[in-house]
Parts: sequence; structure tokens; C-alpha cells
Amino acid sequence: MPRYKLLIEYDGTPFVGWQIQDSGLSVQGLIAAAIEKFCGERVDVRGAGRTDAGVHALGQVAHVDLARAWDVDTVRDAVTAHLRPHPIVVLVAEAVADTFDARFSALRRHYRYRIINRRGDLTFMRGRAWRVGRPLDAVAMHDAAQRLVGRHDFSTFRHVACQAKSPLKTLDRLDVTRDGEDIFVEASARSFLHTQVRSMVGALVLVGDGRWSLDTLAAALAARDRSACAPVAPAEGLYLVRVDYSSV
Repeated sequence: MPRYKLLIEYDGTPFVGWQIQDSGLSVQGLIAAAIEKFCGERVDVRGAGRTDAGVHALGQVAHVDLARAWDVDTVRDAVTAHLRPHPIVVLVAEAVADTFDARFSALRRHYRYRIINRRGDLTFMRGRAWRVGRPLDAVAMHDAAQRLVGRHDFSTFRHVACQAKSPLKTLDRLDVTRDGEDIFVEASARSFLHTQVRSMVGALVLVGDGRWSLDTLAAALAARDRSACAPVAPAEGLYLVRVDYSSV
């Protein structure tokens, strides 16, 4: 069966997350329904990242197997047409080998967390960033973030319902930059634990506003205990930006 790789963008606000759930609309379920409307086939849509409710994607990747070969532009346009008016779009459809797997072939996932550091409420960016009213020191946040880079037991930053077999993860990058009132946290790794990025951002914000020191953050990591974690940053600021593959 021909396999297709889909590059997908979505606003996660109205959804229960990527994965199909009984509690509401999911991105995965809506894409599967759109494909069925397009070609009459019920398919499994396999995604690279299982984003939570409210988390957005600029570069989610999925793959599907269809019974016949289609022009890739037809796949892209037809699936997107059947997704309307939901805020989901297939940016690119590409024919790939049947050995390609959107999840297991991924070499690295890149997430971005957006903080808007100002007193005023959000208007245009409401639901798409976390407003933090307290002044934040982005340089201190970046310095603290480097304590988390590398291979560690991230149990402190792991959701209690995380299904990963091990809390050991290698964090390749965790950078914090400021552009005016915007603070961006960029995280890259082969894979992440459930809510790991948001948990780390929550801790970095405490460093940024002076409530945590570098040593406090290091102690929280070393504790390997969820109860040592800072309050988790809200989902609305998180974006799955890109997924890297060696070749398809």
C-alpha cells in the first residue's frame, strides 16, 4: 500500500490533543475522518508527537497508508478541504517508503515555548502564548537551562501518567532568548517525556523571577521526584515546531 508523509500545522486550542480520545475532538481523529471523506478509506494516522490539549503545531508529521497511489498535491488539498473549518492544514504530502514511520523514524523533535512578559493581558496572542506579568531575567533562565541539557533522569519533570518506559532522556538543546517582551524557550531531543517541556519551562520561569536559584533547579532535577517540580507551564504557549528525519 502506498505510504504518505504529511506535514501538518494546527491551532491546538479547540482539541483534546493529537491523540483520539472519547472526551472530544482530536487532531488525529479529524485527519482520519477527512481522509475517509476524501477516498472512502478508514486509516490509522500515525503522528510523530502526541501533543496535549491546547498545544499547537507548526510542523507535526504523520504517515498514512492508502489503498491506491494518489498525486501528492491531491492528497494535500483534498484532506485539507475536508478538514475545514477546523484550524488544521496539511502543508505538504509526500510519497515515502513503507519503512518510514512518523514516530519511530524521527531523529529529533523541536519544541518552542512562547512567553509574553508584560503586565497587560493578551489580545491577539491569547491562547497562543503564556503571559507572565512578573519581570523575568531571560539570561538567568538560559544559564539555568544549561543545567538540564544532557542525559538525565527527568522524573521530576515527568507527568504522573507518562507511559514512557524510562525517565532517562537526552536533552540536546534548551535555549532561552528574549526579543522585546517575547521570551522563547527552544527545546530539542530525540524524544520527550509527557509534559517534560512545560515542566522545565515552569521551573525556568521561577528562576527568571528570582524565586529559584540555579542550585534550586539542580536540586529539583536531582530529586527525581515529581513533587519537587515547579508549577507546569500552561499548554497554550507550546508549539511542536519541527521533526527531523535522516531520509524518507
